[in-house]
Parts: sequence; C-alpha cells; structure tokens
Amino acid sequence: MPSQPDPHESATHCAHDHDHPHEHGADHDPHDHGHDHGHDHGHDHGHDHGPARITGDNQRRMFWAFILTGAFMLVEAVGGFMAGSLALLADAGHMLTDAASLALAWLAFRVAQRPGGENHSYGLVRAEVLAAFVNGLALVLISAWIIYEAIVRLLAPQPVRGGLMLVVAGAGLLVNLVVLYILHRGERGNLNVRGAMLHVMGDLLGSVAAIVAGVVIMQTAWMPIDPILSVMVALLILKSAWHLVRESSHILLEGSPSEPTALQIQEVLGLEVDEVREVHHIHVWSLTPDHPMITLHAKAEPGAELDSVRQSIDRVLRRRFGADHNTIQMEVEDCQDAYCRGLPH
Repeated sequence: MPSQPDPHESATHCAHDHDHPHEHGADHDPHDHGHDHGHDHGHDHGHDHGPARITGDNQRRMFWAFILTGAFMLVEAVGGFMAGSLALLADAGHMLTDAASLALAWLAFRVAQRPGGENHSYGLVRAEVLAAFVNGLALVLISAWIIYEAIVRLLAPQPVRGGLMLVVAGAGLLVNLVVLYILHRGERGNLNVRGAMLHVMGDLLGSVAAIVAGVVIMQTAWMPIDPILSVMVALLILKSAWHLVRESSHILLEGSPSEPTALQIQEVLGLEVDEVREVHHIHVWSLTPDHPMITLHAKAEPGAELDSVRQSIDRVLRRRFGADHNTIQMEVEDCQDAYCRGLPH
C-alpha cells in the first residue's frame, strides 16, 4: 500500500471526487505550512456505479442463475453416486465452481455498495477476491480427488448405470442452456457476467462428456470411458481453478496489474498533460481486477498552477486507465529521496 505523505512537505492539496450516476465533487483549498520544499499532495477518490458495475437487472440474473446451477449441482451429485458415474461427479464438481462464481458475483455487487468505515477505509470490495482465492484452492483439491478416483477406476473398473447417467447428464445440459440464456441477456460487457458465462460454457462441455460416456456404456458396456472423460473434466476444472488462485493471490499480495504499467502512465501523462515535466515514484496495484489504484509524484513546469496540473493528471488517469482513486504528489523541486537516486528503498 502507498506510504503516508512526508510530514515535512510544505503544501498539501486534497481533493475528494465521488463519481456516482451523478457527480459529487469537493476540492479543498491548499494549506501552506510554511516550509520550503513546495509539494502538492492530492488524493482523488471516485466510485463509479455505472456500466462498470452490475446493474440491478444483472444482479437478479446472477441470483437466478446461481439458484438453478446450485440446485442442479446437488441433483447431479446424487445422480452420480446412484449411477456410480465419476464423470457425473466431475461435472457436478464443475457446476459447484459455477455456483460459487455466480454467488461471488452476486455477493460482490451487494458488499461493494457498502461505504468504507474506520476499519475498512477502501470498503469491502476485496471480499470478492478473498472468496475467489479460497474457492480456487478448494477446486484444486476437488480436481485432485477426481483424478485420483479416475486412476483407481481405470485399474479396477466399476459398473456404471449408463441409462441413469444419460438422463441426469441430459437434464444438466438443459439447465446449463437455460442459465447461459439468462446470462446472455444481461450486460455482456460486464466482467462478472462474462466470467460467469465462460464458467457455464465449460459446464456445457462437462455435460456433453457425461452424455457421451453414458451412450458408450449403454452401447458397448465399456466402463473405462467414464473415468477417462472424468479426467478430462477434472483437468478443465483444474485449469480454471489454477488461474483463479494465481490471479486472486496476485491481487491480495498487492501485485501490479498487467495494465496500466508505470511506463504506460509516464508516456500518457507526458503526451496529454503539457505542464508535467517529469513523473516518478509510480506505484500501481488493484483492489479488484477492474479497480486499479495509482500513486505517483509529478514535477510540474516552472510557473504551472499545481492544483490545476494535479486535476489534469487525475482526469487522464481516470479516462485512460479507469483508475478512480489516485494519489498524486506535485513537486516543484528535483526529487531527492532514495527512489529517485536509484538507491535501495
């Protein structure tokens, strides 16, 4: 997280801009503390609840998609045990990932609306990231169990009730098609909706695999097809789970997002804000995948009005990178700290 401003800086400008469907902005006048360093330190806060957030309609779609997916996940798990089909159990595990992702998307929408408080100054938007990390770890364990059971069944094949397996898998395919239709009619530009649709499309493949296994068993009585296809579904789950764990842990460890990079920020500000002479001390991290945070120091051209330059920088960061909470420290002297001198810091 960014460090606190230097108490010896001479001038601090703080602006808190809150962007809702309508604008709320307040710029506080600078306070001169009588020092000679000449720094202008600005905090710009904004919270966009427009297209970047799930609308009320999308929230309802997420809820019903979760109900349908979660309910049939239980049906498929019971059917898998009754039919003795590992492929159905693997697909039920994949549906569990879908139900969890839909629940997280729905819960994140509700939790993210809560204002920050004394204990959580940035709010609770990272609840989604933490839940995704735990969910990903659980899915890795589920995948490992499915693969282990598949190896055991390949070594010692067990009878599978192909007819029951086919019925349950066919019903699962229909449920997944309905859920996909519900989500498809939502706001597809929203990251949560798009991610949920990808999960459901993966589930469709699992249902198709179980249907194929059921048909093969009914026609040929070749039992190994069930564990073979279950491994394919488990690997599909494992790939998604590993990506989920890697991305969520990167955010929780304050890792920099792939975009924007410090170099991109330097180049954009150099081109679009004429009064900026130099940009350094750039730090970028994320609260959530679509909520980047940026702090930086900027040296203005001689004679430039510092607060006006700071506001211009903030507008560019919001417009070009979607960063709605930026901490910008303006400087009129050369940077003298260890970071600027290239020393360990």
